[in-house]
Amino acid sequence: MVSFTFDDAPKSAATIGAPILEAYGAHGTYYISGGLVDQWCGNWTGVSADDIIGLHRRGHELACHTFSHTRAIDLDTEAMTAETEKNRHYLSSLDPSIKIENFAYPYGFGAVSHKRRLGKIFRSVRGILPGVNSGTVDLQYLRATPLIEVEIDREGIDRAFEEAAAKNGWLIFYTHDVKAAPSSYGCSPSLLRHALDAASRRNIPVLSVAEALGRAGA
Repeated sequence: MVSFTFDDAPKSAATIGAPILEAYGAHGTYYISGGLVDQWCGNWTGVSADDIIGLHRRGHELACHTFSHTRAIDLDTEAMTAETEKNRHYLSSLDPSIKIENFAYPYGFGAVSHKRRLGKIFRSVRGILPGVNSGTVDLQYLRATPLIEVEIDREGIDRAFEEAAAKNGWLIFYTHDVKAAPSSYGCSPSLLRHALDAASRRNIPVLSVAEALGRAGA
């Protein structure tokens, strides 16, 4: 399996990235920080509330970051709980049918002290440690490979798919903005299409994180 995930949810991830996935009959997972909605962060403008609702209604998965995008390692247990609950409440206030099941650490920094608590709240937690999820998988620190223009090329994408096929594993890509000239944290539409084509050529299903967990029986 392969999943395409978008962190922080820049507006272009919704307006450009989502339609590309939809053209392949696929859904993505969008890890949203409510505090970044409609905000300029220095690299992009965040999605709007209407963008979020549109993603949900078109079948994409909405998932959780901390509301303020604060790193987990800078939060104690009480503060982490407050951040995730505030984010969940914000997203559900946009549409009560939005169900938040999965979480990703902002900046990829995990904290062992939070794993037990997060494991009770979410089906999975994703980091940015690269590699394929196979064999015994830590659902509270899923591996994810950057789909980021300055970190991976087309050959690297193909190698990642070959590893996933060889291990019968779950490959998760993460990126941020999707633009012809992306930030140093994002990818171009052509790189995203290359990854989707690579999955199609190998008959590897493209699933959101929630869909993939369901297929795996997790």
